[in-house]
Amino acid sequence: MKGNAHLYDGQSAARHAVQVDLSEDRNALVITGDSLAAPVVWPLPDLRALGDHADPSQIVLTRHLDTPDESPRDPARLVVEDPEMVAWLHRTRPRLHRKDLRDGTGRRIALRLGGALAAVAAMIFVILPALANTLAGLLPLDKEIAFGQGVKAQMERFLGASELGALDCDAPAGRAALDRMVARLTGGQDLGYPLSVSVIDHKMMNAFAAPGGQIVVLRGLLDKAQSPDVVAAVLAHEIGHVVHRDPTRHALRTAGSVGLLGLVFGDFTGGTVMVLLAERLINASYSQDAEAKADQYAYDMLIAAGLPPSALAEMFETFRKEFGDVEGPMAHFASHPRLATRIDAANAASPQETPHRPALGTADWQALRTICKDRG
Repeated sequence: MKGNAHLYDGQSAARHAVQVDLSEDRNALVITGDSLAAPVVWPLPDLRALGDHADPSQIVLTRHLDTPDESPRDPARLVVEDPEMVAWLHRTRPRLHRKDLRDGTGRRIALRLGGALAAVAAMIFVILPALANTLAGLLPLDKEIAFGQGVKAQMERFLGASELGALDCDAPAGRAALDRMVARLTGGQDLGYPLSVSVIDHKMMNAFAAPGGQIVVLRGLLDKAQSPDVVAAVLAHEIGHVVHRDPTRHALRTAGSVGLLGLVFGDFTGGTVMVLLAERLINASYSQDAEAKADQYAYDMLIAAGLPPSALAEMFETFRKEFGDVEGPMAHFASHPRLATRIDAANAASPQETPHRPALGTADWQALRTICKDRG
């Protein structure tokens, strides 16, 4: 069996037109050509096929050879063009597509991979949190406020606003009631931030703090709250986040961890999901710790304002009825501690049988709950 081929000797750029034939004992390929000083013999057991050739009618061969590389291969390449020989090689050489690696390569790869993962883990769990905390403290207040306003604008667009401020609720009586509630909570306290509390017309039952003293209450929270004390308790919790600069730290930490994880996982199919899942897992413990500290801050603020921390437990109970609680291993992925735990802690923080004046009177409470009625 003889066929045409081209040989690249691996020592020069020369392309040799050659003939390939089986040896007399049929145990090797004998390669001959006018430009070769002598026939080249490649034993059949040493033949390996390269899989990156564009023409399926040909086959590119090299040979297994002891080299200092991790993949022990002869640098020479033989491009076999004869269809019968190509078919014969595929049919009779089961080891043709074997991937050869030097002994110990797997262990070396595992050690290097482990080292790389350890470096990434150190970046994410140690360096990025420390860097985010440092940067949050160094960020000028005016820059942080501008950043927070941008975050609020993005959230408005996410919630369906066609333009900035399109979902803002600002009925005069409701606005006045909200300002009185905030003033009662913050009276005599130096927060370090000029608070900006607003209400957005959306059915979601939630509130959030953005960098720079921005606090947003969604209409759904006002609809579900059973009393003004509950809304005051939620505001106290979000003010705790503001005072601790949690939104700024979290934004910096998330940007860093997602960017780093994106470099590690790349942009392959499903890569984005893995990045977001890993980011959620990484930041869950940070968020849970921040939530617990914001709860404690809220307890102290509510007691100072003559309001019961148990009002926060009422809101958590409403959340639990609406959305359920996170149990078992999945609790680690939640950005908030378990609601049952928070309910117990809020109730325990409330002074026993201490009379209090509601956060708002009946008329003000009604005005706040209807703050979105006259919108636009």
